[in-house]
Amino acid sequence: MASYNPYQQNAYQQIPPQQSQYSHNGPPSQYAGTPQSGYGPPQQDQGYFPQQGQAGLNNDGSMAGLTGQMGGMGLGGDAAAPYRPNKKKNRHAYHNLDQPTAPPQAFGTPPPGQYSHINADTSQQYGSDHPYAGQQVTHAMNQFPAPASAPFSPGLQAPTQGFRQPSQPSPAAGGPGVSQGKVDPEQIPSIPRLRDSASQYYLDHVYPTMEQHLPPPAAVPFVAHDQGNSSPKFARLTLNNIPSTQEALTTTALPLGIVLQPLAQLQEGEQAVPVLDFGDVGPPRCRRCRTYINPFMTFRSGGNKLVCNMCTFPNDVPPEYFAPTDPSGVRVDRAQRPELTTGTVEFMVPKEYWAKEPVGLHWLFLIDVGQEAINRGFLQAFCESVLLALYGDHQHENEADSEQSNGDIPEVPRRIPLGSKVGFVTFDRSMYFFNCNAKLDQAQMLVMPDLDEPFVPLGSEGLFVDPYESKSIIIGLLQRLPSLFSRIKAPEPALLPALKATQEALALTGGKIICSLSALPTSGPGRLFLRDKNDLHGIETERKLFQTEHAEWRTMASKMVASGIGVDFFLAAASGGYMDIATIGHVSAVSGGEIFFYPVFTAPRDVQRLTKEVERTVTRETGYQALMKVRCSNGLQVSSYHGNFLQHNFGADLELGSVDADKALGVMFSYDGRLDSKLDAHFQCALLYTTTSGERRVRCTNTVASVSESMTEVMRFLDQDAIVSMIAKEAATRMTERTLKDIRNALTEKTIDILAGHRKTGSGSHPPGQLVLPENLKEFSMYTLGLLKCRAFKAGHEPSDRRTHTMRFLKSASPLELSLFLYPRIVALHTLPDNSCFADPETGHLIVPPCLRASFGRIEEGGAYLVDDGQICLLWLHEHVSPNLLEDLFGAGNNSLADLNHNLSSLPVLETHLNAQARNLIAYWSSVRGSKALTLQLARQGLDGAEYEFARLLVEDRNNEAQSYVDWLVHLHRGIQLELSGQRKKEEGEGVGAGLEGAMAGLSNLIGR
Repeated sequence: MASYNPYQQNAYQQIPPQQSQYSHNGPPSQYAGTPQSGYGPPQQDQGYFPQQGQAGLNNDGSMAGLTGQMGGMGLGGDAAAPYRPNKKKNRHAYHNLDQPTAPPQAFGTPPPGQYSHINADTSQQYGSDHPYAGQQVTHAMNQFPAPASAPFSPGLQAPTQGFRQPSQPSPAAGGPGVSQGKVDPEQIPSIPRLRDSASQYYLDHVYPTMEQHLPPPAAVPFVAHDQGNSSPKFARLTLNNIPSTQEALTTTALPLGIVLQPLAQLQEGEQAVPVLDFGDVGPPRCRRCRTYINPFMTFRSGGNKLVCNMCTFPNDVPPEYFAPTDPSGVRVDRAQRPELTTGTVEFMVPKEYWAKEPVGLHWLFLIDVGQEAINRGFLQAFCESVLLALYGDHQHENEADSEQSNGDIPEVPRRIPLGSKVGFVTFDRSMYFFNCNAKLDQAQMLVMPDLDEPFVPLGSEGLFVDPYESKSIIIGLLQRLPSLFSRIKAPEPALLPALKATQEALALTGGKIICSLSALPTSGPGRLFLRDKNDLHGIETERKLFQTEHAEWRTMASKMVASGIGVDFFLAAASGGYMDIATIGHVSAVSGGEIFFYPVFTAPRDVQRLTKEVERTVTRETGYQALMKVRCSNGLQVSSYHGNFLQHNFGADLELGSVDADKALGVMFSYDGRLDSKLDAHFQCALLYTTTSGERRVRCTNTVASVSESMTEVMRFLDQDAIVSMIAKEAATRMTERTLKDIRNALTEKTIDILAGHRKTGSGSHPPGQLVLPENLKEFSMYTLGLLKCRAFKAGHEPSDRRTHTMRFLKSASPLELSLFLYPRIVALHTLPDNSCFADPETGHLIVPPCLRASFGRIEEGGAYLVDDGQICLLWLHEHVSPNLLEDLFGAGNNSLADLNHNLSSLPVLETHLNAQARNLIAYWSSVRGSKALTLQLARQGLDGAEYEFARLLVEDRNNEAQSYVDWLVHLHRGIQLELSGQRKKEEGEGVGAGLEGAMAGLSNLIGR
């Protein structure tokens, strides 16, 4: 996934538009059929499929009873705030954006040292009515010298071109959005429309992190130009314009927090994070608050004093770091100092930052060889996946190939850095350690039957080896493992003793454990048993199923973190059986790892997905032995953390055994004083970790926001994705403390509080009976509805394994993954235009078709749809889909649904136009997602169980024990009206943190008061 570049013109198969060899004569649609029954009456008698944008809700009056409750509902935005001259005093650091630069180019790196208004002129490309034209572009946070007078205040700057208009009125009550008691579905806020507009805009524009301060939607690929403020890929603030007091924030009910993804993967065209080495003295830091040097610190007294942007303490500049300043107070070497011009940097750190001698990352593969793993083909698939992850397509090359090159072993491209090593341990009722030393003819196996006091029978030289020096040994071992244990087939694996032994093996170096498991570990110390019983569902004690009560497993998790070890699990449930993810997954959650869960693993259907996810785990950017500290400006303080980590006590650094490019966490802030609106608020995340190549570094992510006393200005610069992420992470954290009903009520009340807070503070000019949504939170209500419908929080029966897995996913999910998870992307394959899903001949960018709304009303009879929520990708086929379409997609002879292979996981490579379009689209989607691999799963109407999953993903409809989107808006509108009239009574159990109010005064709860 990481190596795929969807923006190269040659990245997609080029097939000129042509008539399908299987299409009928006459009708212009090559996939025309003759639908006879299905979801509704045919759109046209001939079977032509119109563009999906034409589809809507039926006009048969079926919505009348529902929408009648809406009254005069309209969907409005804020009126534009008046411009006020800014007379505030300048106090902050310096950025030069006045140098000339080349015209903006979508995916090219800007020339070094040239920082200018990248998006200065887009008026000819986008009109003023375009949703991504006219975004506020500022001189950001008064760091700029032209003019060097006013601090950053987005609402006070003259509007220029950008990605979203902060204040664009929407239809008022009685306008086109409402007509005689019916709701026009096109006027309801649409997530697909938002994503498509932003995607199109950022194909031709770079996001400058200081000039624009409203980040792109999380699910949209974009290139960020780091101008001193970190890219939104690394850090997203919920509020980019912060209220000056706690009381003002409380009136909005909005969370004040930041979502951090410190090792986020950059896109091609973005500048790599600079790595700086200050030698044994280390990077300059504030002596009072220990903030690292960053672009917002200022120099005074001719360069002899360094003023901290967090605590305003004037530090003496070390002699080795001194440089004079020019008459304006700017260091003369500023342009040559990345730490003074770049928001995200890495510092090499001296030995005083070492917990142990840093070495290359040690990977230990802990492989289940029990009966279920063998019978279900999981062992065979996992071994093949490890081989592909380590060697790719070069695993079959051997030393015999070197005879033509003077006996030298042909060089294989390294997929893990030089210095990294791998080791292999298998387990069932016993443990088996393998010596893969390159000097041996084949791997040697040592058996460890003692489960009560296991130890490592091998030295580090034998257990951990360079995977390329011992390539032939490792390949031979992994190819023989399935047959080696096929005659043993122990039914009950002993997992905890195996984890203890592997922790001991990595105790001196730290590292990463990749563990496969296919059955509940019911043998040996730490044995588990079936806890998920139906009589526990839907009652208060259900929350006990979402956490481990096993002391040995908790101790094991703490030991992993203390040793600097992260654990990733690949769990294949036997026939959908119980795995106790709450207990097993506790080790991965605390250590900063991840769980890849296959509820009903089926070979060969899930093999490709397993292979890609193991490869992603091994090849993505990973660090270990990590510590994290978040600092903020005077007047603010960290109130809580939400994610997967270990924190011994509040205020201590976060400890992570490992951290990788796909992990994110949330940090909530509270006030410990009043913020000065003349100054800015600053945030710095410092992640101290060891790289896979064995270097000890600290990655600093610096973010800045303005401070305002105007609630109108605060509401104009909200980051919707960050707000949703913070609410989701906090709700997931509360699952072990509160009942699911309480959490659902809390999410509902929180949504009403936020929307009602907007009416109270910033939209008084609208009629009381009108539903007014903040411009940058228009889609917020749909995201919260998706959150209520996800498996973690939904009402009704749901296996505890699925709930727990989703809960831990929410806590560590990036904004990109969460956005897709809460609202999937859907494309109709049967109506793709001829040029869609091919590279544009002029720009080389893929022409991506618009996505559909996730509603049953948009599904056409005879249609074929790709649905992707970032976790799974379904290909849904209507029972009356055209045989021509099936043959174009799957090849000759596949002209009915029954002819298709139900274990299909990818499309065959054919020369047909539609096949190339679908494969190009899947390849593009694969590049815009998180850690989960994109493989196809067929959902044939009336044939496959995955059809129920397809129905679950139509989140705008009434399903998952929750309301439809329109019903939800009606409910929210009623709650807002009651709140404005003072008659609202919050639902019982709404206080997600109510029981902790005394002990956690001042902390943010899900319910804003």
